[in-house]
Amino acid sequence: MTETLRLGSVPVQRPPGVVASAVYAGGRRITEIPIEQAGEWSRKPDHMVWIGLHEPSLDLLRQVQAEFGLHDLAIEDALKAHQRPKVEQYGEALFVVARTAQMLDGRIAFGETHLFVGRGYVVSVRHGASTSYTPVRERCEAAPKALSAGEDFILYAILDFIVDNYMPVIETIQAEVEEIEDGILAVQFSQDQVTRLYQLRRDLLRLRNAVVPLVEVCRRLEHPGLPGIDATMHPLFRDVSDHIRRVQEEIESLREVLAFAFETSLMTGQAQQTEITRKLAAWAAILAVPTAVAGIYGMNFDAMPELHWKYGYAVVLAAIILVCAWLYRRFRLNHWL
Repeated sequence: MTETLRLGSVPVQRPPGVVASAVYAGGRRITEIPIEQAGEWSRKPDHMVWIGLHEPSLDLLRQVQAEFGLHDLAIEDALKAHQRPKVEQYGEALFVVARTAQMLDGRIAFGETHLFVGRGYVVSVRHGASTSYTPVRERCEAAPKALSAGEDFILYAILDFIVDNYMPVIETIQAEVEEIEDGILAVQFSQDQVTRLYQLRRDLLRLRNAVVPLVEVCRRLEHPGLPGIDATMHPLFRDVSDHIRRVQEEIESLREVLAFAFETSLMTGQAQQTEITRKLAAWAAILAVPTAVAGIYGMNFDAMPELHWKYGYAVVLAAIILVCAWLYRRFRLNHWL
């Protein structure tokens, strides 16, 4: 259902999919506006429109497209929401794609954010698992001098927020990995634990695939040549690149630890199987002695040595016990039993 806001004394209808739609001047928020007025406000000198959308419909995207003259290919990408992180230039406008991540029920859930940045406007489109950008908006509004830098500062603030949100995911997995690492040699891994190791490695691989392309995105943003990106913003985008590389290093480190844990669990399982096999082989060797003697004297022949000897049974039984005891002692000394 639509949400009603107020523009002065006139109610403003916020349609489904619109999280926020406001206009700024000199870094200060003026008012909330309807989508139908966004293009007009963005063309006013020293004014900027910031629109936030969450899983919008095609009709809503077409409406935003009509207000700002967005490219058809960018609208198509923003609707599908299965894009690789990238930055594309359409005339004087930029289209930026970033992947978001957060922990849900012990697994990494991924989402996407698409950003349209042009003269006088910024439109963010969120899909899937993604934290609301309301904190970004509030932080920017609390610093009007920084926000007055323009659209490129909002682009930086959102990308920085996305990258910062990778760290809680990394820290959650790191805590679990440390727990696994501490107990890896103390207990025998169950099938569920081995499956969990595989899931974590797979999730980290997907996270790396989401994070690494952002380095190239920020590299392009921190170099001259893209419209709407002021030279004073280049160091900020370079700082985001540094954060991404740090996240990448953490991911690689965790994947190495998980690979070691996985290999160790396999080696531990093989060692336990070898230990069991040796014990079975030792007991089989001990039991082979009475089995062999019983097999020999169980043959149906009359002319066999000591067959009718009065003390034959006792002597053979004693010999079996002595040989088995000697074998048991030897296996114990060799740590087979």
